Amino acid sequence: MMSSIPLNPIIWNNYNISEQKKLLNRPAQKSPKQLQKNVETILNQVKKHGDTALRNFNLHLDNFQTNELKIKKSLFKISDDTLSKTFKCAIHTAKKNITRFHQLQHTQEINIETSPGVHCRQIIKPLSSVGLYIPSGSAPLPSTVMMLGIPAKIANCPRIMLCSPPPISYEILYTAKICGIEEIYQIGGAQAIAAMGFGTESIIKVNKIFGPGNIWVTEAKRQISYRSATDIDMLAGPSEILIIADNTANPKFIAADLLSQAEHGSHSHIILLTPDINIINNVIFEINKQIIHLSRINIIIQSLKNSRFILSKNIMECVNISNDYAPEHLSIQTKNSENLLKFITNAGSIFLGKWSPEAAGDYASGTNHVLPTYGYTINNSGLSVLDFQKRITVQKLTKNGLLKLAPTITTLSEIEKLTAHTKSINIRFTKCKDNNGH
Repeated sequence: MMSSIPLNPIIWNNYNISEQKKLLNRPAQKSPKQLQKNVETILNQVKKHGDTALRNFNLHLDNFQTNELKIKKSLFKISDDTLSKTFKCAIHTAKKNITRFHQLQHTQEINIETSPGVHCRQIIKPLSSVGLYIPSGSAPLPSTVMMLGIPAKIANCPRIMLCSPPPISYEILYTAKICGIEEIYQIGGAQAIAAMGFGTESIIKVNKIFGPGNIWVTEAKRQISYRSATDIDMLAGPSEILIIADNTANPKFIAADLLSQAEHGSHSHIILLTPDINIINNVIFEINKQIIHLSRINIIIQSLKNSRFILSKNIMECVNISNDYAPEHLSIQTKNSENLLKFITNAGSIFLGKWSPEAAGDYASGTNHVLPTYGYTINNSGLSVLDFQKRITVQKLTKNGLLKLAPTITTLSEIEKLTAHTKSINIRFTKCKDNNGH
């Protein structure tokens, strides 16, 4: 029988400000220099040798002989015939909710006459070419296909291509197909990021790369973002959840939610904040009880070494601590949790009440599960349709509109000593006067 994992309450106000800050430190997330060099070598190989390098990496890193990098369309039919009705039904239900939520993220175009004869517009255009990276590892991730593919499709991106390590599962192929993605390449890791960022003989480079991955993929995205003209969505770090709970919360639910986040990886970060010591003690008891039934117990045990069970003086102190930490996922399991929403300033995605587990957001509630981590929710938001679009401004001035605005423009351009700007206005002003003279 497994012995209990030593998890202990932390009494927040027994620590000074400096110590409190350290308590919220996330696990170290620096790429070792050797990793940086190895990724750089992979990127250079793909840039220089193209498809040949990709086939070699598939063979030597993924132990997979690849004659064709691009998936044949016949495999989509096989995936459709092979997968269970239960799986297909789950995918269609999740797709429906994710689509409904993301369709409302379309921003309205702007068309306004800011002053008489001065018309300004903002038009929305999709990114012309995007690449989606779907990690593999111990299990396929069809949910990530939907979280990336559905907003890309809603944004009307003309070209959406996908890379995933070989062999690509039928679950990935089926989900991609129903999301309208058929350009799929069996390439994984840093070499996939290189192929999307540089392009090869058979793969046309994309304008922006989306998707999570391990430290090799993250480092490759970091390097490709400054070595090519290809943009990236974000640098994803280890997953994290912070739960605020009061004495009305259910310790079994909280323990299950913390464990569900811990199983993502050994560096996942989980925090419980509560003013009730009984909640902490009961949650720790439940964690030790529930963990023995989980398949990823070894990963969870490693993750729990970074966990925090913090006793605060009241709920508002919990809110303040959470805002300082700026979690990827914030779960509020208190009486009238909705009332605390107005005090939250930093979080990637918020789950209100005990019937809103974080797993719902991971798969099927409708919100996107690609979120900023490592405190970046202070300035950044989760993935949305907007990330697959660009906004272009347009202006059109009438002659009278320009004449009325001309003194303002020339005054400012003269102060900034941009004489060519001033002249571009005056030359038109003179032309108008000449015409009036005739």
